[in-house]
Amino acid sequence: MSGSNENEDRMLTVAEREMVAQTRPPAVEALARDDIQALGKRLREARDRSRSIASQQQREMRGKSDPRGAAPARDNTGSEGKTEVLVEALKRLTAALRRLNRMTAKGSKQPSVRVDPREVGRVSKATKAAQAKRDR
Repeated sequence: MSGSNENEDRMLTVAEREMVAQTRPPAVEALARDDIQALGKRLREARDRSRSIASQQQREMRGKSDPRGAAPARDNTGSEGKTEVLVEALKRLTAALRRLNRMTAKGSKQPSVRVDPREVGRVSKATKAAQAKRDR
């Protein structure tokens, strides 16, 4: 296990660790679109909560607000680190969702009705002629 994963394990709760693990390549490719979207929603909520805690701790350290606990926060690097980990997981998840959307969109780019190219040219030429007639 690398040092960054050990730090992530130390910063995150068990539920957050499981969410982040699902955003890594082997697991995220097995998820369906609905599951990816639901996971993204849960990750955003966790990120927002972590951000608000980090900003509250920052305000306590500067003396701008009353402490929420028994003593004011002296350091918020853990909360900021947690937020960074959750943001990175959201970026991975968003990229996976974009890839999935691109894959499904490639198959649906063909028009449903096939138009003869000569018909397109004929209509364009008729429009051009009508405009020239009005301009005279």
